[in-house]
Amino acid sequence: MTTSDPILVAGGGLGGLSVALALGRKGHRVRVLEATAELGAIGYGIQLGPNVFPMFERLGITDAVLKQSILPRACIMFDALSGRALTRIPNDPVLRERFGAPYIVIHRVDLHQVLLDACRATAGISLEPLTAVTGFAQQAEGVTVTTEDGRVIAGAALIGADGLRSGIRARVVNDGEPKPIGYVAHRTIVPMSAVPEGVDRDISALWIGPGFHMVHYPLRHNTLFNIVAVFRTDTFGERGDSAFNTAEVERTYQTAHPVMKALLDKMDLNRRWVIADRDPVRRWSDNRVTILGDAAHPALQTFAQGACMAIEDAVCLAECVDQAGGDFAGAFRHYERARGTRTARVQLEGRHLWEGYHAEGIARDVWIDAFARRSERDVCDCLAWLYDGPRLTEPVAA
Repeated sequence: MTTSDPILVAGGGLGGLSVALALGRKGHRVRVLEATAELGAIGYGIQLGPNVFPMFERLGITDAVLKQSILPRACIMFDALSGRALTRIPNDPVLRERFGAPYIVIHRVDLHQVLLDACRATAGISLEPLTAVTGFAQQAEGVTVTTEDGRVIAGAALIGADGLRSGIRARVVNDGEPKPIGYVAHRTIVPMSAVPEGVDRDISALWIGPGFHMVHYPLRHNTLFNIVAVFRTDTFGERGDSAFNTAEVERTYQTAHPVMKALLDKMDLNRRWVIADRDPVRRWSDNRVTILGDAAHPALQTFAQGACMAIEDAVCLAECVDQAGGDFAGAFRHYERARGTRTARVQLEGRHLWEGYHAEGIARDVWIDAFARRSERDVCDCLAWLYDGPRLTEPVAA
């Protein structure tokens, strides 16, 4: 191995492709090692806050992302019982003027494809499917990874972008499995023509209720509609069939507003996802190995920042590597310092706000009153720490 060996990235999702692109644009050789047969995303819609746009600019993909995105008319929080709009933030002009960029929604597959196209167009980036990383070892001048099919691949450093149950994190942090929080989610995309009457189709909506919430917004040039239903349940660890899931959803949402019930009738309830996160940690790295995105700091979906944080990580990490002149251990320590507090705040404030979204009894009355009293300016001020974006790096100390 030599210092000219490529940087290895385990995982070809949004975080893995973003860091490959960020490094590739700075002239580094990168090999993206993806376990699946194709580097193609699956999934549903995602929301992206204004803080991600400076990252898109650095990656050179802003126009391509905007072509695949929708700018919702507004972000609105509703009381799931009464249907009352509690807070409303218009995208234009409020969000765009305050933060210099809009709030967008996009199909995960479309964002993944934009990143794939950019990586394929960038010299020095190799995308390698059917290459599942099963282990790694460090040497004085680099790392080697082993793959499921018995290969050994050498690199200058290793970045784990392998998600919530990261195998790289298991070696570096060794903090066990993610922690289920007692909630599950059902996700569905339906044709826009199937959306019931009375549903706002051009907003990003959040309905908050006692022990449950719902999110919905349009996708793909207003041809599709993304719906997510989340709720607390004692059966989160059980694998139910469609009838079991349907009965539980009906019980949980029996007091919900008619608009929510109409949307639930359109949902595919065959599959549900258990919601889990991890406690923040200070150390993500071990010498020439580090992690990013959900592998490093998985958060609840409260702020809809999972993709944004992974992309911020990627750009920051590339900056640190570029400044470090081949000192990967130093670069990775600097990256941890640059990103640790911000990502931990997303995790911890997300947990606190999650309690407010799902509060019951008089606690719910207090949260509803607090949300309803906030003006557009108040909400923007509350989100400024997040949407103003990160300070990526400072010069690496000698």
